[in-house]
Amino acid sequence: MEIIEEWRGRLSDISWLMRSLNEYIARKANKEDNCQGRFWEGRFKSQALLDEKALLACMAYVDLNPIRAKMASTVQESEYTSAYERAHDKASKQDNPSTLPFKVKPLLGFIGNEHQEQPYGIAFSLVDYFELVEATGRVIREDKRGYIDENAYPLLQQLGFSGDDWIDLAQHFGKKYHRAVGSLAELSLYAQHMGKKWIAGQREQEAIFH
Repeated sequence: MEIIEEWRGRLSDISWLMRSLNEYIARKANKEDNCQGRFWEGRFKSQALLDEKALLACMAYVDLNPIRAKMASTVQESEYTSAYERAHDKASKQDNPSTLPFKVKPLLGFIGNEHQEQPYGIAFSLVDYFELVEATGRVIREDKRGYIDENAYPLLQQLGFSGDDWIDLAQHFGKKYHRAVGSLAELSLYAQHMGKKWIAGQREQEAIFH
């Protein structure tokens, strides 16, 4: 029973999972390259998403990773992202869920803006999300600042994002914000819950996540 309890604890501990995974990959990579040292910069980054604005920004930031890395030119071609899986019902062009020895668990669904009768799901319209992320991917460029008209996209109007703030979040969300992301009220509650006086980045977030 002690062993079972230990395994259960490990299976619910992301730190243990990432440490084990990274150690295996690092040993293999170091052996191939005949070197020593850490393979990854860090095990993982964990951010608490405290409201729907933070959720939308984080989703788009991750789905746009292949475009920022110039591995894809459109969201529809960005393999191994949730956006690609939602559009094609598989993770990549080579992926064939029907050949797997297990049933693939579907992603959490979009339930639209009117979701009072369906409280479990992502409170956005899938079509609105695709349109916004696709447009954002097209305007992200290194040589100039992109532009998004917030009046043209229902999600930005729904959540009160300015076009400039949205572009900044879609490009730099993972670098600018740490530990928790959300409105000042939500950050204060989170800090209280964590036994801290404040959360780093509160002032920077206040203007955007008001």
